[in-house]
Amino acid sequence: MLYHAHEMQRAWLNIASAWASVGSEMLGKPWMPMGYLGLGPSAASALEVFAHASAPRGKPAFGIEDVNIDGTDYPVLETLVLKKPFGDLLKFRREGLAADAPKLLIVAPMSGHYATLLRGTVERMVESCEVYITDWADARTVPVKEGLFDLDDYIDYLVDFLDFIGPGTHMMAVCQPSVPALAATALMNADNHPASPATLTMMGGPIDTRKAPTTVNDLAMERPLSWFQQTVIATVPFSYPGAGRKVYPGFLQLASFMSMNLGSHMMSHFEMFKHLNAGDKVGSQASAQATKDFYEEYRSVCDMTAEFYLQTVEEVFQKHSIPNGSFEHRGKVVDLGTINQTAILCIEGERDDISGIGQTKAALDLATGLPERKKQYYLAEGAGHYGIFNGSRWRDKIAPVAEEFFAKHGAKAKESGLKAVA
Repeated sequence: MLYHAHEMQRAWLNIASAWASVGSEMLGKPWMPMGYLGLGPSAASALEVFAHASAPRGKPAFGIEDVNIDGTDYPVLETLVLKKPFGDLLKFRREGLAADAPKLLIVAPMSGHYATLLRGTVERMVESCEVYITDWADARTVPVKEGLFDLDDYIDYLVDFLDFIGPGTHMMAVCQPSVPALAATALMNADNHPASPATLTMMGGPIDTRKAPTTVNDLAMERPLSWFQQTVIATVPFSYPGAGRKVYPGFLQLASFMSMNLGSHMMSHFEMFKHLNAGDKVGSQASAQATKDFYEEYRSVCDMTAEFYLQTVEEVFQKHSIPNGSFEHRGKVVDLGTINQTAILCIEGERDDISGIGQTKAALDLATGLPERKKQYYLAEGAGHYGIFNGSRWRDKIAPVAEEFFAKHGAKAKESGLKAVA
């Protein structure tokens, strides 16, 4: 009933959004009578804010056509290189990139948003790397016949993707996938897999959520797993290809994130209203558009399979299986001490309110078999959770740290991978 109620509400809001958009367009005309009373522009701006907030949204496109490096634009080619039921592998390569440029697999979070949330991450790293990214599917679009998808499957997908890209690949996990990426790295190192990642960069990941717990961590600990099963799991309606699949709906994830900082979201929309109302004043339209662009991506959400969501809540946030050494893959305990080839870089944001300081860094202590020279930690001053992988701090401060780390450990790891193959 939860999903059906949401669909009904969404249908009503779609109609309201369409009418608000029409009304905004009409009231914004200078020849409308209300315009002479000074009410037209304000009413038009208010309706435009509402129309944008309630408009229907699908899966966004990456839309990275080119990148500018030192004043020169280089075209970027996006290619689908591997297709799987629950997620595809996309490749981005810019024109003029050196043939021996680092290969980078960016692991996007499966947390209610599409991989395009990392558009800024891809756009910056494609300057120096041949970039691949996991493009996870919206669970409501995957037919039930494709089976289940849990943390074990997520890890298997990462191993398959790394195997497809080949030896010497660097892996970068943003937020939630730090856990399965770390597990996949341990499994591949233990098997001396030739495609073991040369480096693993984890950014704002919940490796040990007992360190500096945040509101997100507290919410996961407050209730038993049965509460999550009974309260937030829904069944996909028959209007979608994945009809009958049990999911954690993206609209619930969005609602929870919005409620965490409701005041700031309301102020953002009020500021957008003021900028729209200011009309053609310098910077007003650009500021309003920037807010629109952010929420266009932020409100584009997708569903997660119930089994993946529940297993993540239980293993990562309630049992703390990774730091406790009890995390399993296909019934076998994952030993992080077997990581002895892949260099590890942990990046955290000073103002991260989702993954607290120390949660990602914990991975360095857990990788007991890795020499200290292959471990690095970086605290991004002033950066919040999203600032770790998007925005000016990411572009100018954080990305160069990752690039230097790739350069330092890439060549040696690639040589060792080739020896393993031989």
